[in-house]
Amino acid sequence: MEFMTEPIPTWALCYLINGDGTGLSENEIAMIDKWYADNKVQTITTATENEGNTHPYFSHFPAFGLASEVVDCIVMTY
Repeated sequence: MEFMTEPIPTWALCYLINGDGTGLSENEIAMIDKWYADNKVQTITTATENEGNTHPYFSHFPAFGLASEVVDCIVMTY
């Protein structure tokens, strides 16, 4: 197993962590699923600071998709 930190778009977090695709288009879900499968992802958790907070920021190069607001996440792959 390998652990890495990835900038995951905030719009995709509910689907990746909870399996809830509400509000996402079929194309967005397909893009997320492709990234998930291509990288052999096992789990995703948000990277938090000492107080348990996450800090979204804008990235031109998220893990997938167009430039957007992202949150750093710990991604476990195999």
